[in-house]
Parts: sequence; C-alpha cells; structure tokens
Amino acid sequence: MYPRKTHWTSEITPELHGKEVVLGGWVWELRDLGKVKFIVLRDREGFVQLTLKAGKTPEQVLKLFSELNREDVIVVRGVVEASKIAKRGVEVFPTDLWVLNKAKPLPLDIWSDTPDLATRLRWRSVDLKRPRNLAVFTLSSEVLKEIRQVLYGERFVEVFTPKIIVTSTEGGAELFPVLYFERVAYLSQSPQLYKEQLTASLERVFEIGPAYRAEKHNTDYHLNEFISVDAEAAFMSYQDVMDVLEKITRRVFTAVSKHEAKLKEVGITPIASEISEVPRVDYDEAVDRLSGMGYAVRWGDDLNVEMQRALMKHYGPAYFIVNYPASLRPFYTKRREGDKSESYDLIINGIEVASGATRIHRRDELEEEMRKRGLDPKLFESHLAVFDYGMPPHAGFGLGFNRLITAVLNLDNVRHAVLYPRDRYRVEP
Repeated sequence: MYPRKTHWTSEITPELHGKEVVLGGWVWELRDLGKVKFIVLRDREGFVQLTLKAGKTPEQVLKLFSELNREDVIVVRGVVEASKIAKRGVEVFPTDLWVLNKAKPLPLDIWSDTPDLATRLRWRSVDLKRPRNLAVFTLSSEVLKEIRQVLYGERFVEVFTPKIIVTSTEGGAELFPVLYFERVAYLSQSPQLYKEQLTASLERVFEIGPAYRAEKHNTDYHLNEFISVDAEAAFMSYQDVMDVLEKITRRVFTAVSKHEAKLKEVGITPIASEISEVPRVDYDEAVDRLSGMGYAVRWGDDLNVEMQRALMKHYGPAYFIVNYPASLRPFYTKRREGDKSESYDLIINGIEVASGATRIHRRDELEEEMRKRGLDPKLFESHLAVFDYGMPPHAGFGLGFNRLITAVLNLDNVRHAVLYPRDRYRVEP
C-alpha cells in the first residue's frame, strides 16, 4: 500500500523546509549524475525536483531509480529542503518511493512543440499531459467559476434543458438527426426557446452545456459540438444583458491576468490584462470605419474575423457591436427602427464569442416575423403557446465558451481549447 497524497507540487515551497510530504504524479525527467540523481515529478499543478544522494537516500529508492521511465506513475514520501541551486529554490529528498504504473514509450513527444495539431488530437489523452494543455484547462475551469459567480450574483438560476428536440431552434436545417424510438428527433442547436419560456416562471435563467451544429465548416473557430453559456432574463433589454456580459468579461480578463506569468512559461501570451470597460459600437459606425480602412463592406454585410480584428485598433481587445440589421439576426430578435434590431455581438480578440438581443415577447409579432423568414408558425406551436399565458419582455445571450478561451488566451485554433474536439472530420477519440 502507498500513502495518500498530501501536497500538490505547487505547494512545495521553501517555507516547508524540514517538513515531510507525500507527492503523487508522473516522471517528467530523469538525470543520473552518478552519486546524485534527479527525478522531475509532474502533477497537474507543475513540477518539483526530487534529489537522490548516495549515503542519504535509502538503497531501495536508489535501486528503483534505475527502473524508472518517463511518465511512470509514482508516489513519493520525502522531506522538503530549501535550496539555492534547485530551479524553484526547493527540492524533496525521498525516503520512500512507490511505482504505481509503468509507462510505455509515448506515441508523441510531449516535451516539445513539434507534433502537429492532427497528431496531438489523434493521441489526445496523451497530449493533455503537456504543461501547456494543463494550463489551458485548469484556467478554463476558473473562468467557468467566474462566469457562474457573476450570474449567481445577478440572481440567475442555473437550469438544464433538453438536448433532444423535435424541431430547429433557429429555423435552420443544420441539425443532427437521432432515432428517438419510433420517430426522428434532433440534437439541440441551443437552449434558446426553452430559456425564453423559462423567463415566464423563473425570470432569470442560465445554462452551461453542450450544443450541436451540423454545419460543414472546417475553420479554426468552428466546431460541431461546443460548450455554450446561455442566459435569459425577464424585464431586461439587450442593454441590460450587455451590462451582465460586460461584468463577465471584466472578471474573465482579471482571472486570466492573475495567471499571466504561469501562462507565459508554457508559451501562452494572453491578449491583455485587466480592462475597465467594454465599448459599445453601433453597427453603422463599425461599417463606416471599416470602409474608411479600405475594407469592401456594405451595410447589411456580416463582419469577418479580419474586420473585427482591425476594429481592435480603435476599440481595444474587447468590444460590442450593437444594433445589427434585423436580416442578420434570428427570427426572435426584436426590431428597432427600419431594418435594425436590438441586438449585439461581443468581440474579443477579433472573435465573436457571444451574441444576444432583446427578444420579441408578443405572439402575433413573433408569428409575423416567422412568416417573413419563410418559417411556418405551426411547426413552433408548442413554443408559441407559452406566449399566450403571460410572456414577459426578455433579453439574453449565448456565449461560446470554447471560443472565449481561444480568444482570451490568444490561441490559434479553437480545438486547443476543447478536451476532445468534434468537428466535421473528427468523432474520436
């Protein structure tokens, strides 16, 4: 039997000098200098140096050293010593060592950046051992916590809506069909219709969960399964929910800035540190400014990543574009004057990470908008019926969590921000 792990590597500091600790992790590096031998132990939190010396280290531990390979799983009991020589100013002298599992030679090199993305994804569970990936996904968890804290602070209720649905959420055809007993159903594109319905009871709701789009994209920023952060609030307008999104954005930037030094150690340079505000740029202004910069864009066009990155020169790393043409937005978006709408996108590092709007809350207006888009209201009757029984004015957003991480960490491909990506050509591992 081996003892229970007492400390993470990140907790081994000079202040623990003379203390006994138990560490568990993987052999990252082995160095044999004769009478002195070193094991670099890795766990999720980082690295620590284990120092073995003839005459000081028990013979059974020295013997086990010669049997170790990289990525063997070990548990070590030892004594912490402050050191002026060790890289982190501290080392551990083992008194006991247990080998829990032996590792075969890895199918790819996790000690360098040489493997291409396709190879890394083919061996994803092995690739996730890479310190860069550990930094990305531990930080992703912290970002999720920050998002939840903002929404709970605004008195939103966390909910879970069905992922097997009977009709399209947004009226498109890009749906994955599933055989649901004796009928065909579909994987949900988003919880949009459900979260709108829930504003008639719970008022403010949010959901963090998977969404599915059967779009035949093969870009750096699109996936067919992704994590979506969706929120909807009764008695709020699009300006109000932008206030909530701005709070989330500021909290996320602050969380990332706290880890900037550690991120840079693994080759990640975040786009910016803390921010004080997120500007709100009218769509008309954005089009005029892009035209003045030489881009071939007309009113009514959607903006691409290159254009959105160009606007960062004027508005900073994070900004909203507001009041889009209604023709660019889903059927449930409330119109403003003319063909404009009460809608917005949140752009971070040139990437659209969130979209939202004030929604139409009257049934007759919603049915009229459906017909304008060539949609048959009868196909949405179960949704429309809710509007007969006291649907409040409401607004909300959908935020692509994987895109958010991609944007703030300045990653070149959204697949780096997903544990096991699902795209047009990848359904395993």
